[in-house]
Amino acid sequence: MKDKIRPRSSFCYGIISISIFCQLSLYAQVNKLVPTSKNKVSSRYTQNIPSTDMSFDMVLLPQGTFLMGSPESESGHSLDESPLHPVTLDAFYMAEHELTWELFELFFMQDKEIFVKLDNEKMMKIDAISRPSPPYDDPSYGMGKAGFPAVSMSTYSALVFCKWLSTITGRFYRLPTEAEWEYAARAGTNTAYSFGDTTENIDDYAVYYKNSEGHYAKVGSKKPNDWGLYDMHGNVAEWTLDEYKGKTYTKEKRTNPLVEPTVVHPRVIRGGSWDDDAEVLRAAARTASNKKLQRRDPQIPKSSWWFTDSNDVGFRLVSPKEQPSREEQKKFWQTVLGD
Repeated sequence: MKDKIRPRSSFCYGIISISIFCQLSLYAQVNKLVPTSKNKVSSRYTQNIPSTDMSFDMVLLPQGTFLMGSPESESGHSLDESPLHPVTLDAFYMAEHELTWELFELFFMQDKEIFVKLDNEKMMKIDAISRPSPPYDDPSYGMGKAGFPAVSMSTYSALVFCKWLSTITGRFYRLPTEAEWEYAARAGTNTAYSFGDTTENIDDYAVYYKNSEGHYAKVGSKKPNDWGLYDMHGNVAEWTLDEYKGKTYTKEKRTNPLVEPTVVHPRVIRGGSWDDDAEVLRAAARTASNKKLQRRDPQIPKSSWWFTDSNDVGFRLVSPKEQPSREEQKKFWQTVLGD
């Protein structure tokens, strides 16, 4: 039975009014700083995978400040999306699409003979990267692989893929931080979705519960946002680098924030999926991973590479515009992988 709704006192209404006024004032201030959706992003590059005919496209997102979180008035708003606060980010590249099975299986299968033309240093580093254990079951759940997003991997698996990719390409790749992900999803807007505050046009931009027919779609099957990124809302939800904490939005202003991961769960998942309702697809919506993502794994101990019950979660790549030094990269991998 739902709790009865108690009448609010005039004092409570006053507090709510002040809170909403402050949020609107913050919107007005940050709107002067945030790149507008009219500023289409045009700079990009194509990353070729050595010794293969595979590649993927990366889009440059400009340095900027945006308003992270959602106002209490937003439909679907959750307490962990408060308070609204301005965040400043350095410029970075983000993958145009969610990572596909073709690319992920290059790493998963680890056919090292493909990469024999790499120099000795890279080959030695590839040899030192752990090979993923075989999945217990078909990780795609029969929903398709050619052109479809890779799913069912753990954050550990996604990060080791990033290290492997960084090794064979010579360019540093990682998961996006939660702030970077939201910045990219908003594409210069302050609305609930990059296409507006309502779901009137959601079918044009997102694969979600009402139109997915029970499975994910090929990447890029819907319209991109104004920064040229596809499937930021829906199709598959996406891992971020951050550990999930419900009360992290406490500072008035932050630069390149990250909640460093220290546990397997909870981690932050963003974007919503083919199996989610529209409100979970909002730019500000946050989801925390949990042990239930491994509940059907009969192995003891459970796999650190695959989450049997996460066939709606994948990831996309980012690469800083200003590439970190070798020492900085080494420190990063030690922090997130314990290498």
